[in-house]
Amino acid sequence: MKITVIGATGMVGSRIVAEAADRGHDIIAASRRPNSTSAVSTAAVRPGVQALPVDARIASDLNLALADADAAVLTIRAAPGQTSQFLSLTEAVLTATAHARVPLLVVGGAGPLWSPVDPDSIVLNDPEFVAEEWRDLAAASLAQLEVCRNHSADRWTYVSPPAVLAPGNRLGEYQRGTTVLLIGADGQARISAEDLAAAVIDELESPEGDRHFTVARV
Repeated sequence: MKITVIGATGMVGSRIVAEAADRGHDIIAASRRPNSTSAVSTAAVRPGVQALPVDARIASDLNLALADADAAVLTIRAAPGQTSQFLSLTEAVLTATAHARVPLLVVGGAGPLWSPVDPDSIVLNDPEFVAEEWRDLAAASLAQLEVCRNHSADRWTYVSPPAVLAPGNRLGEYQRGTTVLLIGADGQARISAEDLAAAVIDELESPEGDRHFTVARV
């Protein structure tokens, strides 16, 4: 496959690029700063990876990044105080992928998931899983999912990682669900960025048809 990864130099994006390259896919590693340290270490030095400077606010940049792509991944985070810009970028990518007729997988956040301990509450509103200092980020992920749902594009999928997402080891296994936060055998809702990347490429290679899904450590 030819896969465009938008946000390719971030914690998750760089690992998605690495996972896809390891599986033999061709990657357009799109970011505003493709020459950053993470991009060099995980993208530019890998065969089959083309690092491309892209400003997602500019339609022509997105159109170039999506040319001839079989699939696209959007993996960006809302910086503090910049939720509106984050949502505008999401909408721009939805529009561009719809125009290019390229399926889009959005790597979002845990906020929109339903709580496993309170079926009437989403994770955003459950302090057991989202501490106060993370509420703004979780709220941004909920708003991002609503942008997807309200957009005319119909070839998008949204993956919510669990409450804890951090660099770690690639275990090569994970559990998958739909809209309820998953808890691992250790009682924690977490996954490594490496295993999330594996789940993303698994979905691109063999889509399961869920509009919104989640993964977590077994």
